[in-house]
Amino acid sequence: MFNPRAMLQAAVGYVRKNPDEVVRAAVNATGLRFGVPLATLRWFAGQIKGSKAPKDVEISSTPPALRFSAVVDAMGTPVRASAAIKIDEVSISEDSLRVGVRLRDVKLALVGDSDSPVATLIKSGALDLSKPGNLVKFIPKRPPAVVEADGDRVVVDLMKVPKLAADPRIRRALSVIAPVLGIRAIETDRDHLYVKLRATPAGLPEALGKLRTRTA
Repeated sequence: MFNPRAMLQAAVGYVRKNPDEVVRAAVNATGLRFGVPLATLRWFAGQIKGSKAPKDVEISSTPPALRFSAVVDAMGTPVRASAAIKIDEVSISEDSLRVGVRLRDVKLALVGDSDSPVATLIKSGALDLSKPGNLVKFIPKRPPAVVEADGDRVVVDLMKVPKLAADPRIRRALSVIAPVLGIRAIETDRDHLYVKLRATPAGLPEALGKLRTRTA
C-alpha cells in the first residue's frame, strides 16, 4: 500500500524543485492534455515491495513510447526484461475498458548465470522477441484480461478481471464517463507521459441519465 503522507511529501518536494510544472499543468489542462512526470512513475515503482515485485525498475522514454526495464522472476530465474511500450488504443464503454499496447525492442537478459530451462531458452536465442504478441497468444492458461495478441501488439480488457468486473462502483463510473469522455492518445516526450482526452458534450444527457438511474 502507498503511504498517503509519503506521496504528499514527494509531490510537494517535486513541485518545489520544478515550479514550472504548475504552469505546464494549467496550460495543458486547457487543451484536455494532462502530463505525468516520469519522475512520478519512478517514485511509484520504487514503492512497490514484495518478493515477487519487479526489482531495479528503470523508466525512461523513447517518444512517443515509454521505455521500461526491470529485473523479474521468470519461473525462478532472475531476468532483466526491457521494452518500449506504446499505448495505441484506449476504449471505454459501460462493460469494457480496452487498452491496446505495442511492445517493441523487447529484450531479455539473464542476471547472473543459470542452467534453468528459462535460462537455456534465452541463451539459445530461440525466442522471437520481435513479436511478443505471438508468444502471449500461446501461453497456457492465458489471463482472461488478455483478449487479443498478435505480432507486437497485445490488447487487454480490464473489465475481464473478475474482481474489477464484480465491482459496481467501477461499472457505474464507466457508464457515466463513457458517453462524455474518451482518450485520444497516450504518449511521451523526454520527461513526461501525456494523456490526451476527448470530450463529447453531446453525450452529456446520456451520462446524466445513467447517473440518475444509478442513484434512483
